[in-house]
Amino acid sequence: METAGGVSAGVTLQKREKPDPGTFIGTGKVEELAEILKANECSLALFDNALSPAQQRNLEDALGVRVMDRAGIILDIFAKRAQTKEGRLQVELAQYEYLLPRLTRMWTHLVRQTASGASRIGTRGPGETQLETDRRHIRDKITRLRGELDKVRSVRATQRRLRGKNEVKTVALVGYTNAGKSTLLNKLTGAGIQAKNRLFDTLDTTTRRLRLPDGREVLLSDTVGFIRKLPHQLVAAFKATLEELTFTDLILHIVDVSNEDWEHQAEVCEKLINELGASGTPQILVYNKCDAAPENVTSGGSESVNISAKTGEGLDALLTKIAETI
Repeated sequence: METAGGVSAGVTLQKREKPDPGTFIGTGKVEELAEILKANECSLALFDNALSPAQQRNLEDALGVRVMDRAGIILDIFAKRAQTKEGRLQVELAQYEYLLPRLTRMWTHLVRQTASGASRIGTRGPGETQLETDRRHIRDKITRLRGELDKVRSVRATQRRLRGKNEVKTVALVGYTNAGKSTLLNKLTGAGIQAKNRLFDTLDTTTRRLRLPDGREVLLSDTVGFIRKLPHQLVAAFKATLEELTFTDLILHIVDVSNEDWEHQAEVCEKLINELGASGTPQILVYNKCDAAPENVTSGGSESVNISAKTGEGLDALLTKIAETI
């Protein structure tokens, strides 16, 4: 919520065997939540889960406030952070694919107006006509955006072929959001990327040349941060960016060991790396923020390095490990 620019008035949790098909949380919890929202004069209810369009619509009717799910809020944050043309294209595509099945909810008030009295005689009121028009418009936009992103992928493929001809190795920084990837890129290459202590700070890939201790040069790329339950619309829309992981020569998996949940975050990233088809790519585990981590946190073997991108601790060992691996 804070990342999106909102203020949280409270949090409520629920444990149940399976989601309620109509409201996700069930009648009793809906009533409880409605009281909390009213008491705190809230204008938004945010769910840390994926809601179906019908569940979202039913919740808004019952709660009397706007309802957003996990995917919706992440897309909203991404829309604010994307800077390059490619980044904006990818976010826009994800937003439209998320919006399309939810258009009915947005036009419910017009459908209701045309469904009363004599208007029931006809099957297509003005709200439904506009709904179909909007659906067609969004489908056209999705087709156009996919076409533009296909061109981006084609350009990336050409760039990969040129790098292959020139025998330039590539290294990708991968990790959970806010793990310190941009800070590390800045420290190693002087990239000058604005790195802030906030989620999803980097959406647009930045690539810089990095000279290794043996004199060779490689291309080091920052990537969008991963997160648990990453919306499938984003995975699909950012395919042009994320598929680079399957072609890179080395993955640096950056782990923020100062975070008490770092082991779970590392598992989330490993799962996404596998889902993207990059499980066979050589990988170095880079345990970052060791200067702020508990003393009992140590590296996990020969394919890992302890560093602090902030202070520079361990960077010489990391560069040596990169040179050895590639």
